[in-house]
Amino acid sequence: MREPIQAFPLQWPTGWKRTPSYQRDSGRFGKRRAAAGGYTGKGELTVADAVARVREQLRVMRVRDDDLVVSTNLTLRLDGWPRSNQPEPQDPGVAVYWRDGGETRCMAIDRYRRVADNLAAIAATLEAMRAIERHGGAEILTRAFAGFAALPGPSSAEPWWEVLGVPRNAHATNVEAAYRRLRSLHHPDRGGDAAAFHRVQEAYEQWQSEARHA
Repeated sequence: MREPIQAFPLQWPTGWKRTPSYQRDSGRFGKRRAAAGGYTGKGELTVADAVARVREQLRVMRVRDDDLVVSTNLTLRLDGWPRSNQPEPQDPGVAVYWRDGGETRCMAIDRYRRVADNLAAIAATLEAMRAIERHGGAEILTRAFAGFAALPGPSSAEPWWEVLGVPRNAHATNVEAAYRRLRSLHHPDRGGDAAAFHRVQEAYEQWQSEARHA
């Protein structure tokens, strides 16, 4: 990876829209592989099973584990993969980052209430996209994966006081209050806009940096 991407806690890609918690579904991904292929609905899918599916799909695409990061809000095993048998985090979203030909790609999903189901959804999406390639759609697949490039969010062009809506010489109490209000308003877990949330966070950090060096 060009820059370190953390596996824990979840590193959601900047600018990607979040699914409000009340709109999340229950997954229908089974645990056991059927004899004829695919997965049955028998048994609850574990995080370890779901991670294995993601790794399997990317391995077929010649992506090594060293070039892969599975980012969630689950604590990690010693080998760096998310640990099973944990309580479901409040934010069950997952983001899978991998390096492909020098470019960092990303898929992120938070449609389901369980981390394992969101991971399985990414694995299923990768499998479906590879099917496109098998049927002669290599150019379509290349363009599709180009859309999953994990680009860093641009730095805010606006000064911190304009983003937070306060005078530049505002008292620290007023800056803190504005930050908390805007952070709550734009928080992705509450259906807010992730890009706006990032700008608010960045503006607050700029203010903190200025205050430390004042």
